[in-house]
Amino acid sequence: MKTDLLAQFNKAFESKARLSIMSVLMVNDSLSFNALKELLNLTDGNLATHLRALEEAGYIAVQKQFVGRKPNTTYSATQAGQQAFSDHLNALEEFIRNM
Repeated sequence: MKTDLLAQFNKAFESKARLSIMSVLMVNDSLSFNALKELLNLTDGNLATHLRALEEAGYIAVQKQFVGRKPNTTYSATQAGQQAFSDHLNALEEFIRNM
């Protein structure tokens, strides 16, 4: 029974950084790279690696634009990402209830 519950966990969200990124994006329409970096206290490289993994999974969308002459990259949770994250949280809650 517990093994079945563990199988429902989404491996994309096992990392603390990815769990944090998705948590923040679930309650914000979008955030810039710098805002995420500051809020989550991650290095550029660490944040970029986790954002890329979430993007490749289809869980976040990336919007690149220029503000004046400065590049600005923002991230938002996709509908698929929101559903996957909600499913993951539900699996965690179910796991805890059955302990």
